Amino acid sequence: MRQIVFDIETCSLPLESLSDSQKEYLFRYAEKEKDPAVKEEKYDEAVRYLSLYPYTSKVIAISIYDLSKNRYLTYFESESPIEWNSEDNAAYYKGLPEPDILSSFWKIISQVDQVITFNGKYFDVPFLLLRSAVLRVKPSKLLSTSKYDNKTHIDLLDQLTFSGLTKKFNLDFYCQSFGIQSSKNNEVNGMEVKTLYEAGKIKEIAQYCKEDVRTTFELYQIWNEFLNIK
Repeated sequence: MRQIVFDIETCSLPLESLSDSQKEYLFRYAEKEKDPAVKEEKYDEAVRYLSLYPYTSKVIAISIYDLSKNRYLTYFESESPIEWNSEDNAAYYKGLPEPDILSSFWKIISQVDQVITFNGKYFDVPFLLLRSAVLRVKPSKLLSTSKYDNKTHIDLLDQLTFSGLTKKFNLDFYCQSFGIQSSKNNEVNGMEVKTLYEAGKIKEIAQYCKEDVRTTFELYQIWNEFLNIK
């Protein structure tokens, strides 16, 4: 059985790329506020959330770990062809335009039996499916399976909360708890992705995405050995 672990990074589109009616909808609660300070706070909050919607943001990186090949593959947004291998040759990075990133991802998925993610059933997969539709890229497989079905998709956040019965924590919290070196230990974290992207540091984002996949895989190993009770 071929298994892969994957993760994505997203970044909001420029506000000017959205229609007036879309902006009116997104900022409708901010516009109702009379207090200027509260209005600005709600406006800033709405802007922060833009990176979470496939209609107002784009995929800027997808990282994949192939368990059978013991190798990482990371696609990142680039209009010019850029590619390199890590020093240990265990990770390959390739720059592509967003539609090609998605097409390449779905091509890999068509040959995969099972995917492993952290919160992928609720964020990564729906985002990829909808963003692909926006860009007219045909997905190869429906990965949004039932939260109780692990055959196609193991979502570790579901598993570690027993399908929502216990409190949810972020990936870093679980890594710290289980003694895994977290990707958040580095200078980059998820909250800084948009800032890094706007600064042109897409390579750093690609490497951060790869590290998120590493930590997800190591968390999977612990879950599979100690909690995957059949």
